[in-house]
Amino acid sequence: MRNLAAGVTGNNPGLNIGIFAAFVLITLIVVFRASRNNRTAADYYAAGRAFTGPQNGIAISGDYLSAASFLGIAGAIALNGYDGFLYSIGFLVAWLVALLLVAELLRNTGKYTMGDVLAFRMRQRPVRAAAATSTLVVTFFYLLAQMAGAGGLVALLLGVTNKAGQAAVIAVVGVIMIVYVLIGGMKGTTWVQIIKAALLIVGAFAMTLWVLGRYGFNLSDLLGGAVDAHPKGGSVLNPGLQYGATGTSKLDFLSLGLALVLGTAGLPHVLMRFYTVPTAKEARRSVVWAIGLIGVFYLFTLVLGYGAGAIVGPDAIKNAPGKANSAAPLLAQALGGPVLLGIIAAIAFATILAVVAGLTITASASFAHDIYANVIKKGEASDKNAEVRVARITAVVIGIVAIVGGIVANGQNVAFLVALAFAVAASANLPTILYTLFWKRFNTAGALWSTYGGLAVSIVLIVFSPAVSGKPSTAATPSMITGVDFHWFPLENPGLVSIPVAFILGWLGTILSKDRDQSKFAEMEVRALTGAGAEKAISH
Repeated sequence: MRNLAAGVTGNNPGLNIGIFAAFVLITLIVVFRASRNNRTAADYYAAGRAFTGPQNGIAISGDYLSAASFLGIAGAIALNGYDGFLYSIGFLVAWLVALLLVAELLRNTGKYTMGDVLAFRMRQRPVRAAAATSTLVVTFFYLLAQMAGAGGLVALLLGVTNKAGQAAVIAVVGVIMIVYVLIGGMKGTTWVQIIKAALLIVGAFAMTLWVLGRYGFNLSDLLGGAVDAHPKGGSVLNPGLQYGATGTSKLDFLSLGLALVLGTAGLPHVLMRFYTVPTAKEARRSVVWAIGLIGVFYLFTLVLGYGAGAIVGPDAIKNAPGKANSAAPLLAQALGGPVLLGIIAAIAFATILAVVAGLTITASASFAHDIYANVIKKGEASDKNAEVRVARITAVVIGIVAIVGGIVANGQNVAFLVALAFAVAASANLPTILYTLFWKRFNTAGALWSTYGGLAVSIVLIVFSPAVSGKPSTAATPSMITGVDFHWFPLENPGLVSIPVAFILGWLGTILSKDRDQSKFAEMEVRALTGAGAEKAISH
């Protein structure tokens, strides 16, 4: 089956490319205009802290609503029904953790990166190195998902079924991403994310109305259509279709849920967005706006997922290039033909480009600010512009690594890949952040144990899990490497084990070390809760 996107209505690759090219051109103009004021590290990393809470909230939703949200979750719902929608629930509930425990406190105690927060009360060089390492690894996993989404989307739109052609398109997406980051910095990237968020939410809303209109705006009729079209019938409306068959799969679901709920507050590209606003109050407003927009969008995914199952059919989705990631574009084609498909495809591409740009600038900033400026140069770089220059070089390297990784991960469900990134973030970053902000006795040893320990445990468990090997290519979510089996960890998501282990390691490392400075904690606590002294420190 060479090109399911063509269907009986006829796909128009030229139209798809034209709409996407128009988006890229418009956003590049915006990025060029935004880049004119990129003179300092604060401009490049934090957009000069010039965005309001609502603006940043829209940008956060643009950063967060990735290919996993639009392509992966719609496909997961179409194929697995209720169990697929649990991704949406986990991604949304996670923001309560970010709002209540992290956003305002991080904004008051940090400057550009997570490493700033940890270094406030601990030894600078080791904790910054650990924070940067964790940031780079989490970013890599997240980038895998976005680039895999790009490959699947283009396979569908252009009928490119051979791996070499898909690899070439992934490379093009990576190059455009690098251009965004090199030229625009955080300010340009933020505007791209704002534009993309508006397009994505409006596009999803229009498709939601279109799908409901097909069924007389009766959700029950829509769900009935999904039941009729699905091989498993009514099981698509009940829990357990994907995760309820065995005791292991139920544990896997628990592990997935834990990773999704706790992962957001440890994602470096989300944490960095809190520094683009002028005050902690605006950081809190950002999260409130983001929760509202993200919550509305995930309600749309419920209709889009079941709509794709009812109108397109699970079999057609599974046989399409890109498999589950093709559900939303195939639904667009079934509803509005090649024009709507081209528009939705362009929005999906915009989603991927905006998210990978945000990820890349976060990783490059962490390396340049934490490793280069504060570990290698010990905070005394002779050239004040050298840090930004190193960040730009790092962005190019990260872009190249992301392209290679995306080619390897091409074909995986992007929501599943993002869940792995959440598990790593929740294991390596969240315990360290929470201990740093709330535990008086926590020290450098504890930070290193929880960060490196959580990182190592989660990575090892992922490598030796069914996510990487052991499942055939015919499985609903095949392993990344098929034809071999070296897995010994039974769960596909490591969160259930790696997150508690990271918290235990942070506690153990702390109590085994005699190093502690409770006066620095008192200073951090005052600044975190009141903001006193934060603006002066950040302005330097």
